Amino acid sequence: MDKSSALEYINQMFPTEASLSGVEPLMQKIQSEIRRVDASILAAVRQQSNSGTKAKEELAAATSAVQELMLKIKEIKTKAEQSETMVQEICRDIKKLDFAKKHITTTITALHRLTMLVSAVEQLQVMAAKRQYKEAAAQLEAVNQLCSHFEAYRDVPKITELRDKFKNIKKILKSHVFSDFSSLGTGKETEEPNLLQQLSDACLVVDALEPSVREELVKNFCNKELTSYRQIFEGAELAKLDKTERRYAWIRRRLKTNEEIWKIFPQTWHVDYLLCIQFCKLTRTQLVDILNNLKEKPDVGTLLLALQRTLEFEEELASKFGAGTEKSRSKESTDDEEIEEDDEGNDRKRIAEIRNRYQKKDASTEPDAKAQMEKDKQKDLAVPGAGFNFRGIISSCFEAHMTVYVELEEKTLMESLEKLVQEETWETDEGSQTNILSSSMQVFLIIRRSLKRCSALTQSQTLFKMLEVFQRILKAYANKLYNRLPKGGTGIVAAATGTDGQIKTSDRDERMICYIVNTAEYCHKTSGELAENVSNMIDPQFVNKVDMSEVQDEFSAVITKALITLVNGVETKFDAEMLAMTRVPWASLESVGDQSEYVNGINSILSASIPVLGSLLSPTYFQFFLDKLAASLGPRFSQNIYKCKSISETGAQQMLLDTQAVKTILLEIPALGKQTTVATSYSKFVSREMSKAEALLKVILSPVDSVANTYRALLPEGTLSDFQRILDLKGLKKTDQQTILEDFNKHSATTTNIRHSSMAPIVSLPPAPTTASSSATASALVASISSSSSAPATAFASALTTPLSAYSREDVLTRAAALGRGAATTGFKRFLALTEAAKDKKDGPFRKLFNS
Repeated sequence: MDKSSALEYINQMFPTEASLSGVEPLMQKIQSEIRRVDASILAAVRQQSNSGTKAKEELAAATSAVQELMLKIKEIKTKAEQSETMVQEICRDIKKLDFAKKHITTTITALHRLTMLVSAVEQLQVMAAKRQYKEAAAQLEAVNQLCSHFEAYRDVPKITELRDKFKNIKKILKSHVFSDFSSLGTGKETEEPNLLQQLSDACLVVDALEPSVREELVKNFCNKELTSYRQIFEGAELAKLDKTERRYAWIRRRLKTNEEIWKIFPQTWHVDYLLCIQFCKLTRTQLVDILNNLKEKPDVGTLLLALQRTLEFEEELASKFGAGTEKSRSKESTDDEEIEEDDEGNDRKRIAEIRNRYQKKDASTEPDAKAQMEKDKQKDLAVPGAGFNFRGIISSCFEAHMTVYVELEEKTLMESLEKLVQEETWETDEGSQTNILSSSMQVFLIIRRSLKRCSALTQSQTLFKMLEVFQRILKAYANKLYNRLPKGGTGIVAAATGTDGQIKTSDRDERMICYIVNTAEYCHKTSGELAENVSNMIDPQFVNKVDMSEVQDEFSAVITKALITLVNGVETKFDAEMLAMTRVPWASLESVGDQSEYVNGINSILSASIPVLGSLLSPTYFQFFLDKLAASLGPRFSQNIYKCKSISETGAQQMLLDTQAVKTILLEIPALGKQTTVATSYSKFVSREMSKAEALLKVILSPVDSVANTYRALLPEGTLSDFQRILDLKGLKKTDQQTILEDFNKHSATTTNIRHSSMAPIVSLPPAPTTASSSATASALVASISSSSSAPATAFASALTTPLSAYSREDVLTRAAALGRGAATTGFKRFLALTEAAKDKKDGPFRKLFNS
């Protein structure tokens, strides 16, 4: 223990002076303990010393024992070697006798087999001469097995002689069998009852010969059977397309008539299967010649009938020989699903899969691997359903000549389309929930029927051509919808009455436009579904070419044009109210009252149209319509203020009240249309557009001495010409305006210099910049847009307030490009909507662009 612990222990043992009397007894006790511990240590040391000595003695004894054991092992090994030598000497003579016995046994066996081989060859020769096929077949098997035992003795003269003799006998058998089979089908089988049995036995001989003999025999038999077919259908009378059905009737009769006779062939030969393959190949060759030699286009009815009968025949053969063997050929279970692969690449792939299934992994290292693969291939092709597909083997030759069918289908579809459009009432049925035109559903119905007819005949090039026909039909329908939209007034009368380009729509026209929008949306969606259906049924090589995007773009263009036409039609209804607004005597109003009559007229127009439009249009397109309407009505209202002659302070206050009322009306349009999902951006946009009119009126209300500062503060994008028009509205004389204009020009020049040094320039256009170059004006437009990229709609609205004479067509397009780069997507869409609207308007903000 450490010092502190020792002190604590002593203090614990002797806490007081009186306890010190026990020190002596304690010291004696401790000394006694020390002596006991020393004695224990001494005893342990002595014991350890004795143990070390004993361990050395035991180690020495163990070493001695190991050496003695090694000597004994060595002695045993020596004795074992001596014993082995003795045994070898004893068995040396016995081993020689064993080898001699083995050789004698082999020799006796070989001589016995040689005797059997000689006897068998002689018997086989006799059987071949007498045409005893059944016995010869069994004897052939025996001779083949005996010959296999003498492969190692090929160089022995006797063996060589026997092998040559055996080959000659096989040739004789082959010639006899082929000669007997040549009489099959000549009528001798009825005269000689034993002929069929003899031929059946001959088939056993063919099986015992090489596989090539069987293939040659079956090939000769098939060629013989098809000789009459060639003679009949290569003649001028039956070598016609309308006689195609008689070809298939001929092979059906042939198979049925000779069914009993052909039973002489073993089931494993599949003679009927191989005969049908040769028939199909020959028929295809003859039909190709017939189609190529036609002087005129084939009759569609005849062509389709021939194709239909061909497809039925191919399906019949595929059901009979496809996807496994027949019940009479095999008892193995087969898969019920049929794999319909028409192209040769897939056929080769299936053959390779079957062949590889039975091919060994190390076949490439074996010398006969290639030969074995060829045998497997021939074996696979001889089995029904393994590597040969009847579907398309004949019918594919019609593909190159189906143009007349496609043309007829297109003509029929186009006539049906014209009839449907003529019968279209452009109204929906009562109680209809879709709000789409019935003609659209009928168009897709006839297209689906045509697709079903075509897919039943072919799923290759012709089906792809039909898809192109469907695209043209749908584009034509989209054009019909486009042309049905109301157009603006044109001609001398329209120009004289001031209605050139204006679109006037009735309530029925507005409903019809909504129906066209919904119909185009339905066609857009269904066109995509049509493309998916075609992709699922057409051949894989055409799947990537199936595309209906152009058709869908056509219907999207119809939707856009219809909605813009709807906006223009509603906007045209405001012409009378806008004219009434300019005719109000704003300069002589004595007091501010309720909202003006033209505001009530605007409200009445919207209250009559919007509920109907909201109930017919989807939320997405209704939102689109609202955006375009607000983008058109807001700037137009601001421009209409400039058309008023003079506005007094009271008149400006009344007009400001009317502006608030119009703003409220526009904000309540979504609720009026019963659309609750309208985006909040619409409210912001309406407030922003109408705030420009409010700012303009506030400038008019401002005192004369501060009108310039108020104009710059509320309308920072305003031009000098607009400011001068505001002074005219305030009723100031030209002499009074001159001083204000000079101060405004000085301040504008100072502001321009400051902005030039700090940011992108904002150029104020002169009052009459008609002599300025287009490029300078365009630069000013781009600069003004760039400086207000954070508020593209504001910049765009300010551009609308600029007189049209100040801008050329190139100027506005340049400003539009700048807006597209710096503005949000919605702002750019609104610009496009306005430019589209201007095409059909007379006094729209961009109308002069399209007249230049």
